Amino acid sequence: MLTDFLLSRGFGFFAGGWMQLAAAFGVAFFIVMLFGRPFIRAMHTFQKRGQPISENVPESHRKKSGTPTMGGILVVAAIVFASILFMPIHNPTGWIAIAALVMFAMLGFVDDYKKVSSQSKKAANGLSPRFRLAVEGLFVIILAFMINNTMPMYVPALSVALPFGIILPLGIFYYIFAYFVICGSANATNITDGLDGMLAKLYMPVLVVLVVALYGATRIGFMDTVLFLPGASGLYAPLGAAFGAILGFMWFNAKPASIFMGDTGSLALGGFMGTTAMLLKSEIIMGVAAGMMVLILLSSFIQTFVFKITRISTGTGRRVFLRAPLHHHFEELGWDETRVVDRFFIVAILFAGLALVLLKFA
Repeated sequence: MLTDFLLSRGFGFFAGGWMQLAAAFGVAFFIVMLFGRPFIRAMHTFQKRGQPISENVPESHRKKSGTPTMGGILVVAAIVFASILFMPIHNPTGWIAIAALVMFAMLGFVDDYKKVSSQSKKAANGLSPRFRLAVEGLFVIILAFMINNTMPMYVPALSVALPFGIILPLGIFYYIFAYFVICGSANATNITDGLDGMLAKLYMPVLVVLVVALYGATRIGFMDTVLFLPGASGLYAPLGAAFGAILGFMWFNAKPASIFMGDTGSLALGGFMGTTAMLLKSEIIMGVAAGMMVLILLSSFIQTFVFKITRISTGTGRRVFLRAPLHHHFEELGWDETRVVDRFFIVAILFAGLALVLLKFA
């Protein structure tokens, strides 16, 4: 919006993606910092008793009872406002990324509201997993259809880009692949959001990788292994806005958290991350960059799967981890929350570094 206005007035420097990224970053960060405290007070008033603490988390988490949730509302609002303000208004890629953010945020809001209103401490006190996965599937069909239509003519329809320049047409299976990428991202970020400040810290290295992939996709010759996708330039502002909003939110979410992001924010950021990766044809690279989140998601899956299988075969369910997801396992081993978050952050940076190496050479 503002970018188009300034360009029409002869301010050509706003045509550059880095300027759009920096401007959106600054505005989103400023919005979160300016409205953070009033928003937290409003959530305290609205929610009264805050987010109920699940009975399936370590005992040390009980003291967090009463902390308000739905901080994702402010994060999403800041990203949407800053993105629309600075992204090229006629470029569809930015709008698709924002659509994913908003759709998953709405689903997360319903889930959060159900938890807050019920005040149940059971793990399944929100929307049922089946219902949520079904709705996410509907979102993915819509998003994958739009993503496929943004690809240039020289990119085969319904295809995925693999390392070493391999383009693999998937046909109808493209939608199944999209489901794993986008829903997998949404649920990985959702499960990762279990300790103060952790999702924000693990998410930012992935954003760095996506920004580098975006630069490679919009610059001929910068990265020979990355598809040239000039239309992806509409993603500079949304990625900058996401970075700014998350960095601002960390100010209030650092231990001890004044507010939780909630499913509103975690699902939204995951859907946004997966959709952006698909728009850049960098799904595999994103999966490597988000390796720490993938491990956290797998830990929950493995714990549940093994428990159910052993309960059927032996009558007594057995567990692989002391407690799942993975961060709670390390808490049970005696690590304090800050140590878990910081060490997971270090591993996340290493995964992001590996992704950058693959992005350049594979």
